[in-house]
Amino acid sequence: MAYPLRYALADLALALSRVSEDTGKVCSTAARAAADMLGDGAGVQLLRDDGRYDAITYHHADDSLAEPYAQLLDRAGELPDDDFSTSLAASRRPVVLAAEGTEPLTELPQPRHAAYVDPGTPTPPVHAAVLCPVIVDNTYAGYLALTRATPGTIYSPAEVELARDIAGELSLALSSARATERLRASEERYRRVLETIPEGVLQLDETGVATYANEPIGVVLGLPRAQLVGVSLRGFLDEHGRADLTRRLAECKAGRSTVGATSLLRADGSRRSVRMSMMPLEDGGRHRGVLCMVTDTTDHIDAKGLKRQLDHLRRLDSMGQLIGGISHDFNNLMTVVAGSADMIATTTAEGSPQHQMAQDILQAVATGRTLTHQLLAFGRTEGNRPEIIPIPDLLTDVQSLFSRTLGERIGLDLAFGPDVWPVRAERGPLEQALVNLAANARDAMLHGGMLRVAATNEVVEPGQLTEGAPAGRCVHLVIQDTGVGMSDETRRRALEPFFTTRPTAAGLGLATAAGIVQGLGGHITLESQPRMGTTVHLYLPAAEERPASAVDRRVTPAVIGRVLIVEDQPEVAQLVQRLIEPAGYEITVATDALTAVSQVAAGAHPDLLITDVVMPTMTGPELASALRTHRPDLPVLYMSGYTAASLGPQLHLDANSMLLEKPFTRSTLLGAIRALCGPQPPKPTP
Repeated sequence: MAYPLRYALADLALALSRVSEDTGKVCSTAARAAADMLGDGAGVQLLRDDGRYDAITYHHADDSLAEPYAQLLDRAGELPDDDFSTSLAASRRPVVLAAEGTEPLTELPQPRHAAYVDPGTPTPPVHAAVLCPVIVDNTYAGYLALTRATPGTIYSPAEVELARDIAGELSLALSSARATERLRASEERYRRVLETIPEGVLQLDETGVATYANEPIGVVLGLPRAQLVGVSLRGFLDEHGRADLTRRLAECKAGRSTVGATSLLRADGSRRSVRMSMMPLEDGGRHRGVLCMVTDTTDHIDAKGLKRQLDHLRRLDSMGQLIGGISHDFNNLMTVVAGSADMIATTTAEGSPQHQMAQDILQAVATGRTLTHQLLAFGRTEGNRPEIIPIPDLLTDVQSLFSRTLGERIGLDLAFGPDVWPVRAERGPLEQALVNLAANARDAMLHGGMLRVAATNEVVEPGQLTEGAPAGRCVHLVIQDTGVGMSDETRRRALEPFFTTRPTAAGLGLATAAGIVQGLGGHITLESQPRMGTTVHLYLPAAEERPASAVDRRVTPAVIGRVLIVEDQPEVAQLVQRLIEPAGYEITVATDALTAVSQVAAGAHPDLLITDVVMPTMTGPELASALRTHRPDLPVLYMSGYTAASLGPQLHLDANSMLLEKPFTRSTLLGAIRALCGPQPPKPTP
């Protein structure tokens, strides 16, 4: 190779390093350099994150020809499943193309076009081409395409090797650019965590001088965070504390974390009791300082722990009320959306765009309903109502959730017998724990696999499991995947909050599942080896009683004709009316509970009451009680944006009442009415 080309490669490497933080500029720089060195034109066609080709970045010596050639060669949106892509990915060697005689090439990577060459169209000719694979982090990421338009031209072996060198420089630059993007995203997540957690955080160098401080530590120390950087932590400690800090810094330098209590002197002279956790920071095996997390424990100590615990309970209660209120309002909105979409779906032809859009809306509403139930599970309080849950019913109900979570490439095998003992738990959180485990298994089987869920009865002897685990009659749930598995270190930390091996995950799935299981008095363990899959064992205490069947809880239904709808949200009330009106019911709507009481007291005779549970002047159960003084056998269908578990003791379902959780559709609403009251009346003859 001539020396000028060697210099050109060196110049290209330097130019790429200068734009390495921008993938687009990297591609543009490489395409321009390849066209200048090897002509006539060159383009870079990379894969997107979704596995399809992105738009081509193309440069030509003649600017007026850049756009026509880009349109000819662009494969944006296509999968890399053609012969060119598979050959480049498998061999990782260039593909050299040359036309015979004076006719243009008829084999180019352009499957979107109906014809490669048509003399009657303005398609620009290509007489020679080279495709060089771009390999980033040992993975096929696209290719560099070079084209020539002069008849009879070819690319010599030296030129092909030069093209391969250019592709190699491009690969290195893209690897650097993507690593920079990942690092930037990781740093941003790290910064957000440090800025939002309530604990004070300091990053200290080897001598104890702060190189970073978040807002809460400024509150603890009584100084703005900006003034803490460059200040030694020793200035906020007494003599004993300074000696203790020296010891802790030495332990961190030796690679050990430390946790302990101490006191800090604030800028105003007051003293705060704190708990200080310190862990070493390392970079490439070298000690880079210490991360110090400070929790203010003054109030806890001064009040002997009672005040702090009470405040914590109040915060949890407020959070639960806030989550419940937001979820309730959201479910009201989703009820209107779901009902309206359901009406559209039933009045449009299957396969039409309108019908498909309505189905998409209903699917999105179902997802939103799942999310709000999970929020309510996080915000649950003592008012929740555990229930006796048959395991066969539970696994049958969550089978559809499993299937949607796992996708089409992962098989599902459920194994349980009808004699598996029931458990006493809140259904929503328990379902959430199982779905979290399924989602975690899915992420470990990116190329497909099998998830097996089995339930058996087991009598656990005291001490058979770890300390604190249940003993006696237990339901043993086994969730087994065929994924990549875990190392011993990952397995040991897998249940820790925020621990994750995936950069885009929050690290809460397994931790949340473990918290729910332990909250039920159960126990969770993990078995895993790299490339051998993961098995999760759940031990849930068996319930001492079995649930009553639906036949036991329901009275004989009666045919109804007149329906009273009471809902303080007018749009929801109107929707319920529109949903059941075509079924032939005679409907009365009230947006105020007191109005409904007055109507019945004045002589109205509804055969069914459909009412919201939570209303401003009178709750649904209070309204039902008031109306039943006039109609003792009045069936009541409650609606609520809260789950049954979240409503707790404010809702008692007797043999003649039922709860329908929002959001719902016409079919679920009419099905609930039929289950409660029997068949609908015949529609009136026109």
